[in-house]
Amino acid sequence: MRAGYLLVAAALAGLLLYAVNLLPARGDVTAPAHREQSLAGTPGAGDFYIRNALPQAATPNMVTVILADYRGFDTLGETFVVFTGGIACWLLLRRRRP
Repeated sequence: MRAGYLLVAAALAGLLLYAVNLLPARGDVTAPAHREQSLAGTPGAGDFYIRNALPQAATPNMVTVILADYRGFDTLGETFVVFTGGIACWLLLRRRRP
């Protein structure tokens, strides 16, 4: 049983190491995240946010527009995950009186 767990952990570690090798180098200006256009020729996400933040949301703070308007559901999901983790820790660590 323990050997099975170790085998799964080793396979996961190997998969993660393989995936890390496929990432672009740190600071690479030609990485897909830094391109103004995607591989399909459409404008990149950063370019979209910069050009449309003020006209679409009428909020001068671009960071607020991205987090609250464009990524609102994603931010809500992240908040839910952190809240669920906090509740789980509280349930595991609470003291029970005899």
